[in-house]
Amino acid sequence: MGAVATQSLVLVDYGPLGLQLMRQGLSAREALDSLLRADPQRDGRQVAMVDAKGNVAAWTGPKCIPDAGDIQGAGFSCQANLMASPTVWPAMKKAYESAQGDLAARMLAALDAAEAEGGDIRGRQSVAILVVKGNASDKPWNDTVVNLRVEDHPEPLVEMRRLLQLQRAYRVEDEGDTHTSAGRTAEAAAAYAEAMKLAPDVVELQFWSAVTMYSSKQEAQAREVFRRVFAREPRWVPLPRRLAKVGLFPADEKAIADVESLAPKGAGGRR
Repeated sequence: MGAVATQSLVLVDYGPLGLQLMRQGLSAREALDSLLRADPQRDGRQVAMVDAKGNVAAWTGPKCIPDAGDIQGAGFSCQANLMASPTVWPAMKKAYESAQGDLAARMLAALDAAEAEGGDIRGRQSVAILVVKGNASDKPWNDTVVNLRVEDHPEPLVEMRRLLQLQRAYRVEDEGDTHTSAGRTAEAAAAYAEAMKLAPDVVELQFWSAVTMYSSKQEAQAREVFRRVFAREPRWVPLPRRLAKVGLFPADEKAIADVESLAPKGAGGRR
């Protein structure tokens, strides 16, 4: 299939119709040209398409508000309108091609570069990143890798970077949950530890790491983490007892009491 992005005087139809045409076998160029021919308002549109083979096609109509333009690379396109400078989209291309990391990180690098060149003449407002797997499965709900939006924010790129890091941490934590459910305690402990490193301020990630460490006979390390968690958020104190009822924590009253004793005075444990 492929990907479509449209902006300026937006006609949303370019998205689903462009994908449909590429699904039927048209290249990005053929699909875009077909839709442009049928659009009497095409001079105000800005559209880019990438097909499944990596072919790229883009259109910036002559009535897009300047500064406006687009530039392409291997399997990607950068486009912008209402920019403060015509150097924005070339800077995006350069940053994307030189950036390290996954696709979301490279896209964010391109947006950082755009902002450094002056960005949108109207100022900062919002950002969205959508990444899906290259090969669709029969479980489409598992095919979206990143789908994040920041709306009406004074520092949208800063907030997007925070959300991306948080999502990565929770993705690793989910892997830990999968290992825990399968009884792979060592693998779970490693995943939870990595999640904690990615988002050290998120108490929940620390809690699950402590649970796994305690269940893996690493009681001393686990007790230190539990102590920090309970000091910051006493709401977690009752959870080990509940986890024990469903086999996710040792069903041992002595162990449960040991963990509950780490709570600040007055926090309580039995709920």
